[in-house]
Amino acid sequence: MVFTDLNTMQESQRGATLIEILITVVIISLGLLAVAAQQAVALKTNNGSYLRSQATFLAYDLADRIRAAPDSALNGSYDDGSSHPDRQQWDLRVSALLGTGASGQVVRNSREVAITLIWNDSRARIRGSNDTDLSGPASFIYRMEF
Repeated sequence: MVFTDLNTMQESQRGATLIEILITVVIISLGLLAVAAQQAVALKTNNGSYLRSQATFLAYDLADRIRAAPDSALNGSYDDGSSHPDRQQWDLRVSALLGTGASGQVVRNSREVAITLIWNDSRARIRGSNDTDLSGPASFIYRMEF
């Protein structure tokens, strides 16, 4: 008689109940949502890193152009508002690589130069729900002597 009761009990305990399956689905769904949120944050910060890398590359590019033609640089060919082809090409590349509204500025004091790049980096800023909107422009400054 004891064996018959055990067989009956085992038959009623087979499989998972609907509530167990629902709980499992909820836990897996929450995990997948967390992974998706993490991916979104990673994409935002990756875009900001890319723009900063491009700004660094552009500043070094103009610095190399200035070092290659120091006499032209001393004559103001690379200053803001210059019509020198190298400077105009560089200004176009700044807008193309850093987005519309990005700008490059050159401040020269004899043989000392400060190259400043300014762009909109609001997409890469990560804010909490209580943080204020600090969507000001990002900047990169490169100082050199030639």
